[in-house]
This record gives sequence, C-alpha cells and structure tokens, in this order.
Amino acid sequence: MELNKIKEVLDKKGISQTWLAKKLGKSFSTVNAYSCNRTQPSLETLFEIAKILEVNIQELINVQEECQK
Repeated sequence: MELNKIKEVLDKKGISQTWLAKKLGKSFSTVNAYSCNRTQPSLETLFEIAKILEVNIQELINVQEECQK
C-alpha cells in the first residue's frame, strides 16, 4: 500500500529525487526510499517536503477512505 505520493508529485512537477534530496539535506537513498514507499518520512519531514515542493501536505498523502457498514 502506498502511503505517500511524493514520487507522483515530483514527476508531475518535473523535479528529480536528487534535487529534493539536496534541498532536504538528506541522501538520495533516503529520498528514494520515501518516493518508493519503502520508508515513510516523519511528519516534520513531510511538512518540509510540502514546503519545498510548494504543495499542500494533503497532496503528498494517499488517503484511502473505507466504507463502514
């Protein structure tokens, strides 16, 4: 299950993971793990990513609504 849409937003904006890694001060491997949903960023990091990419944090989160009976 994909919890974040970082890769989708990066692709949409034409921004590389390498560029984001430099802006965040994190390694490419870390950002790649976030983008591939192998690891989830902390809430603080997610807010920082949203700020850098100039998007609302909700655009980075994959919200799945489940029907309850």
